[in-house]
Parts: sequence; C-alpha cells; structure tokens
Amino acid sequence: MLSAQCTDVLVNKVTPALFAAYPTPESMVDAAQEHLQELVKRTNFFRNKSKNMLASAIRIRDVFAGEVPRNMEDLISLPGVARKTANCVLGTAFGIKVGVVVDTHVGRIARRMGFTKAVEPVAVERDLVKIFAQEDWVYLSHSWIDHGRAVCTARTAKCSGCFMAEICPRRVDGRMA
Repeated sequence: MLSAQCTDVLVNKVTPALFAAYPTPESMVDAAQEHLQELVKRTNFFRNKSKNMLASAIRIRDVFAGEVPRNMEDLISLPGVARKTANCVLGTAFGIKVGVVVDTHVGRIARRMGFTKAVEPVAVERDLVKIFAQEDWVYLSHSWIDHGRAVCTARTAKCSGCFMAEICPRRVDGRMA
C-alpha cells in the first residue's frame, strides 16, 4: 500500500516504525488515523494511505475473521490494495503464485527485453505470465525489481554489469539503444 507513487527507499524507512507500532491488522484496528498519518507522512498521499490501512485493518477483522485473505479477489477488496500489492502478499507471504508483481522496474525490464510492449501493469503481467513458468513468478518479480534498482535503472542502464546483456535486444555495441 505504501509503495504507490513512492520510492522503495522511502517505504523502507517508514515501515520499521509502522510495524513496531502495529505488527498485525488487529493491532491497527483501533489506531487513530492521525497517528498512522504521522508514521507514514514521508510517503506521497500519506493521508489516503493511512485511511486505507485503517479501513483494510477493520475489513480484515470484520469480514475475514482477523486473517489476511489468501486469494486475489478478497485481497483486492481491501481499500488501497490492487493487483501489484495482492500478488506481492500472496507470493511472498503465502507462497501462492497467482501472478507477477509488476512495478516500475519490472515493467521497464519487460519492455527493454522485448517481453511486452504494454505500459499498463495488468497488461504487462498478462504478457509475462504467458512466457514464464508459474513456479518462477515470485522469483522473477523480486529479481527483476532488484535488477531494476541496481543495474537496469530508468536513467542509465549499466549494461556492462548486466547478466542479461548478451541477450538484451536493447543493447547495441555495449550501450543501450
């Protein structure tokens, strides 16, 4: 929820205090939205994110008996949760591989490698799940996110340090085309 329109670095800075204060959805149910806002205020749209976190915690308690849902349909019924977040929770927390997490890094690498021409994340995901084995979807997401942060960055791809450089269709004579 926090990653929307926000850098991973910033999300990783605010989550320790958030999780220390509210380690479970149940512990968040009675939180004051103002306190949640204070904890996540460095992220963009912090008011809406805090509102969604609180509403999701209440919905998890009231509709899902205090348990985070373990399927796509129920997860995306939570305020502030879309496919990217649901795929991340299902794959990483529960080992349930129903799709590929498509963030800006995954989308960029998929387009650069020629696996998709799509820009919209759901369309990128649709293309990737046709190509890669389901057993690899969680690893693919995490490894491409890491690769996109460190090597195949938006501004300057570091092709000389890329393990996929020899098969990358965008690499021409040692540089990105």
